[in-house]
Amino acid sequence: MIHVLAVITAKLGMRDSILQAFRANVPLVRAEDGCIEYGAATDADNALAFQTKCGADTFLVIEKWASMDALKAHAAAPHMAAYGAKTREMIASRVIHILSPT
Repeated sequence: MIHVLAVITAKLGMRDSILQAFRANVPLVRAEDGCIEYGAATDADNALAFQTKCGADTFLVIEKWASMDALKAHAAAPHMAAYGAKTREMIASRVIHILSPT
């Protein structure tokens, strides 16, 4: 299994617009072969004192894939290219962590 944590920081005030495009794309991603989990998360309100917040312009994409081949196919999917083109100008930074369970 492969885990992916993507940290997406939007340009000022653009997070909701990116998330709207993200949510529209979710059903297509979840239908891909090898997709186990795919969703977005933002800072929890009223969380524990030791929480380190991501911030108002940032969200995380939390993914699980059955294999590296499934992740590679996901990255090359036409709907991902369309999502990237739609959101490219709204994103300030994107950091992708690809992880193996230990």
